[in-house]
Amino acid sequence: MPGPSGPAAAAATASPQIQLIPASAEGALDAAEEAVDLLLDAGRAPGDVLVITTGAQHPWAEHELSFGEASYWAQHDAGDDVFYTDAAIASRAGSRPVVVVAVNGGPASAAATALSVAHARAGALLIVCGDPQQINTVLGAGV
Repeated sequence: MPGPSGPAAAAATASPQIQLIPASAEGALDAAEEAVDLLLDAGRAPGDVLVITTGAQHPWAEHELSFGEASYWAQHDAGDDVFYTDAAIASRAGSRPVVVVAVNGGPASAAATALSVAHARAGALLIVCGDPQQINTVLGAGV
């Protein structure tokens, strides 16, 4: 059976645009928050955005996980709002048009995992907030 052709095939093979926002590990989460705010202000739907952290969980994710994983993932599946997750469990998240990665600490392997997952999940745009040297090293490794 032949694969898709036309625009569907182009969309399936297109890589997302990658945007790098330089930030320290301590400032990466704030930079990611600013990026999300700018996306929403520009008219992007909240459900279009997935945010992945490599270090400490985003406070929203911590709060929502306190109600249990079923409730947390139900919010992801509903797709109505920005969804925040950690690199360790990000592979469970589905694709979204925009993925924002906050390289906010954690082991080097977390950044590699997060960027790989983010690249696979981002439909149109991948925004990475963190140390440009570390990010370029990981991206240069074939993410």
